[in-house]
Amino acid sequence: MLKYFSKKDVALWVTSVLIIAVSFFVFDRSNYMTLVASLIGVTSLIFCAKGNPVGQVLMIIFSTLYGYISFSFAYYGEVATYVGMTLPMAVFSLVSWLRNPYKGKKSEVEVNSVTKKEIVFMLALTAVVSVVFYFILQYFNTANLIPSTISVTTSFAAAYLTFRRSPYFALAYALNDLVLIVLWIMATVEDISYLSVIICFAVFFINDIYGFISWQKMKKRQNYCQ
Repeated sequence: MLKYFSKKDVALWVTSVLIIAVSFFVFDRSNYMTLVASLIGVTSLIFCAKGNPVGQVLMIIFSTLYGYISFSFAYYGEVATYVGMTLPMAVFSLVSWLRNPYKGKKSEVEVNSVTKKEIVFMLALTAVVSVVFYFILQYFNTANLIPSTISVTTSFAAAYLTFRRSPYFALAYALNDLVLIVLWIMATVEDISYLSVIICFAVFFINDIYGFISWQKMKKRQNYCQ
């Protein structure tokens, strides 16, 4: 593993883990499931940045735990998004990544390019999903309806791009991180312990940007070696 990850990978992961752990013990110290979910999530991002299918396995676990945490605060949009959409999409992405290894290497997926026509299709599908979820979330009296719906929009786009093995999935997740930061800021107004969740998603944002840069480099390397 030490040979597999670069010094930058290790430095980012260690720093992320320390920030998440410190923020938890300063602001929370009770919801240990939040801590576990956060550590699994940030570890997933490091593997995903390498194009490793293990990242999708960890994302499945993270989605389950985060869905439960969101349910506890009546963020039904997040529950529906992560348990009903991100989790199954992570399963599909895992299958897609395993079926498309780069030159037979199971530890690295082959990067794919999405055409302009497919982007239009994705945007149209994302719009439909967003509208449907808006009314579903409204029916269940979801807290902070508009941000929750936007979270569905960005999560679906990210999940779709992950399945299609596009480097831009990381940017879509980074955008989703920003939406989630806003959501949990609203929650923190009522319960300061949720501040650790905000810090968690801020760390996720940095990791997703790093993942996008990593995938761009990986794409250039794969195209050069062809």
